[in-house]
Amino acid sequence: MTAPAAKLDCAPYARGLFIGGQWQSGRGIPVVNPSDESILAEVPDATVSEALAAVEAAARAAEGWRSTPPRQRAEILRRCHELMTARAEELATLISLENGKALPDARGEVAYAAEFFRWNSEEAVRIGGEYRTAPAGTNRILVEHQPIGIAVLITPWNFPAAMATRKIAPALAAGCTVILKPASETPLTAYALAGIYAEAGVPAGVVNVITTTQPGPVTAAMLADPRVRKLSFTGSTPVGRVLLAEAAKTVASCSMELGGNAPFIVFDDADLEAALDGAMVAKMRNAGEACTAANRFIVQAGIHDAFVAGLVRRMGAIKLGPGTDAATGCGPMITRKSVEKIDGLVADAVARGARVQLGGVRPAGKGFYYPPTVLTGVSPQSEMRRAEIFGPVAPVYRFDTEDQAVAMANDTEHGLAAYVYTRDLKRGLAVSGRIEAGMVGLNRGLVSDPAAPFGGVKQSGLGREGGMHGILEYLEAKYIATSF
Repeated sequence: MTAPAAKLDCAPYARGLFIGGQWQSGRGIPVVNPSDESILAEVPDATVSEALAAVEAAARAAEGWRSTPPRQRAEILRRCHELMTARAEELATLISLENGKALPDARGEVAYAAEFFRWNSEEAVRIGGEYRTAPAGTNRILVEHQPIGIAVLITPWNFPAAMATRKIAPALAAGCTVILKPASETPLTAYALAGIYAEAGVPAGVVNVITTTQPGPVTAAMLADPRVRKLSFTGSTPVGRVLLAEAAKTVASCSMELGGNAPFIVFDDADLEAALDGAMVAKMRNAGEACTAANRFIVQAGIHDAFVAGLVRRMGAIKLGPGTDAATGCGPMITRKSVEKIDGLVADAVARGARVQLGGVRPAGKGFYYPPTVLTGVSPQSEMRRAEIFGPVAPVYRFDTEDQAVAMANDTEHGLAAYVYTRDLKRGLAVSGRIEAGMVGLNRGLVSDPAAPFGGVKQSGLGREGGMHGILEYLEAKYIATSF
């Protein structure tokens, strides 16, 4: 499973914690290459006191950044986009090394991540307000939007560049200062980007980056500081619940992008090849380690067997290997624990009667690999039906009627993304409206777009990122009543 890694020295990206525009050296967290289990570098393990120092740095920089003219903030964000684009291959290789994702996916992530800076550079100069006469005619109603304040941003390991820029860019556009706590599995990308922000002209203290193995105490300490007014978190629903409770102590505003269990519905009249194209994107992007990944393929009886055959053929052609190998289509999972979870879900499904059409067996050797896998006949009682797989496993379920498909799709506590394939646009729009999800791909296997609102309903989260909605998460409306 192993091949020579791309030549990139990871040590320069482990310079230390980034606080107040300064690098503070330290060690304590090894960064593991999931392709071969080698140690790429070691980054600092921040303490509570260092986290509070980051809050202090953000507080010192807050007034200056808040009062920076929107056009000037916009030009700095635009420069961040340009620098990320210029160094796309370097960043993609770094992501592939520390995350394991295939290079084409890593390149796509860098382009997507950089686009949040370009989009929000344009939004920064379009923060609007309101002016109108009160209905009683007694006064004028003025509404302006002001930066919410210091924001703590917590991001996951699966998209180490994009999950950071999706939060940082709108926060900076709005005039907020931030403390980013990236996942300790993939911190190098966050530190590499911190250097880019500084080079682009982001003032010292506006963006601070810390890594820690004590996320609970560190986050709690930052949220306890009354100057922190915003928490934006991307991660699992159970952790999100804990953070919401912690933020409630100071009534900090929260944005939550939590777990998913995306249904992928294919009707009999769907274009089979188009549905398979979409299925490969929705399932195998980032090897299935995405909150928007298709988690349940719900396929109508008339097209079910042909869809399964096509899915087996396509997933069987994917090469499993190190992300930095140019031929790789499916890289390793992030940790051994992730592989064990996926393997356990497959074993439980098989024990309850599921049939393995492809894969299903962990390969031997170094690296955290799991092969592309297709299952049919998965029992409704299987753990896989409820759990977020977060890996390259495609369970296919059969349905007969439209109502049955919608009921199956909505039978989950989550509601992040969903996918629908049909040639009947009227039915497609109707079904999209009935599905309980924040985002629906209608005859598309990819929904993420910096210009569109990203987020879910039910226990998949609160708020939206991206589009014109994203910057509003970092602004508060102030109403001024005046008689003039």
